[in-house]
Amino acid sequence: MPPSPVTRFAPSPSGYLHLGHAYSALLNHDHARENGGAFRLRIEDIDAGRCRPEFEEAVLEDLAWLGIEPDGEVVRQSGRLPIYEKAIEHLRTSGLLYRCFRTRSELNEMLRAPHGAPPAGLSPGPHDEAEEARLLEEDRPFAWRLSVERAREIISRGTVTAFVDGEEAAVTFTGEQDPIIARKDFPASYHLACVIDDAHQGVDLVWRGEDLRASLPVQLLLHELLRLPIPSYRHHKLILGPDGKRLAKRDRAATLRSWRREGHAPEALRRRLGLGPPRC
Repeated sequence: MPPSPVTRFAPSPSGYLHLGHAYSALLNHDHARENGGAFRLRIEDIDAGRCRPEFEEAVLEDLAWLGIEPDGEVVRQSGRLPIYEKAIEHLRTSGLLYRCFRTRSELNEMLRAPHGAPPAGLSPGPHDEAEEARLLEEDRPFAWRLSVERAREIISRGTVTAFVDGEEAAVTFTGEQDPIIARKDFPASYHLACVIDDAHQGVDLVWRGEDLRASLPVQLLLHELLRLPIPSYRHHKLILGPDGKRLAKRDRAATLRSWRREGHAPEALRRRLGLGPPRC
């Protein structure tokens, strides 16, 4: 673990922050402050259809109420699309990406096929040239997928070594499908954008919820393919609602906005989350 860690909080302004967001933000902010590091803020607003300015404004208000102040500029992904496009072009010209026109239902059908044999007319991986040309001519929507088979030729068996939850680990991508890197109508996947932006912001400790552990292998693969520095990764517990399920932005009673309106103090929220007062 670096002595002066650079941590981050990267919400998507598609709803109001809830208690789970507060827990993650406070952990990262407190850890950076207690260890002489820096805390970065990133607004992940690529999804123009769901993100709203009022939600971003509420994010900044909630963080200020918690006593959280980011270091350096606030990065907004919507202003970095050309950077993602350049990385996608690099991966494409390196022979690592291919157009995939298959629908989600078709891919699921392939996964359900017995003994790994795809249904007639369907096959995983790149389309043949004639089929791809026909589908492009029909203006069919497609996704750019990362060929893990090709990536394994560049990176030994698709395995990347990183510090994960305090220990050095060899992480291998074993997903059933080649991951999506971008879509025709969507500039960059979450995986690609956050890997590039963590490097841009100098983040060397990514501390996030346990639910994001599954995204680690493909992100480490992208770190290696793009030759970006690999941060340490830690995963914290999830804050659950009364029903025992993970909180979501639709859980209005658990939003920080509702806590503020009801007159609660930030200290009360810290106690609710099992956090003590900041030690800095």
